[in-house]
Amino acid sequence: MPRLAIYALIVCLLSVAAAVVSFAQGSFLGVIWVLLAGLSSNMTWYYVKRAKDQRRGSVTG
Repeated sequence: MPRLAIYALIVCLLSVAAAVVSFAQGSFLGVIWVLLAGLSSNMTWYYVKRAKDQRRGSVTG
């Protein structure tokens, strides 16, 4: 797993935890954390897929 994918996964997990804490405290700021979790999870999948494609030798772009 590429390093950027691991970083994006860590950000995703931390933002999900922050969203849970925020909603538990009654704050609607958790919506921002949920959006960040969605963005970082998409980044994780992108970097994993890109690394897999590069290993196969099919570089597009």
